[in-house]
Amino acid sequence: QVHLVESGGGLVQPGGSLRLSCTASSGSLFSMNSWAWYRQAPGKEREWVARITGGGVTDYAGQVKDRFTVSSDDSNTVYLQMDGLKPEDTAVYYCNGNLRFVDELYGKDYWGQGTQVTVSS
Repeated sequence: QVHLVESGGGLVQPGGSLRLSCTASSGSLFSMNSWAWYRQAPGKEREWVARITGGGVTDYAGQVKDRFTVSSDDSNTVYLQMDGLKPEDTAVYYCNGNLRFVDELYGKDYWGQGTQVTVSS
């Protein structure tokens, strides 16, 4: 069983910053292949925001590029630093981890529970 636990959401004024984090844990040994962040605004489809590979290569959706930064560390945690926040960034943010257990050949996707980010004055 895998748990992805997110934290760091909240209410922030336009132009402000927030840092989201997501940590993967399991009772079995595993390695992270890649991480991604998604978000879902009310009444809209879930959309991809950013990703980082196991090798540290990053990629961003156009509307967040140059404002958001994705990173990860050796503690099986991924971060999303969000600067210059805009009201249209308001959404529930979900982390997605592709995780491979040591006794398996391929990784699988797992999701965090989501954390609310609200950008409003």
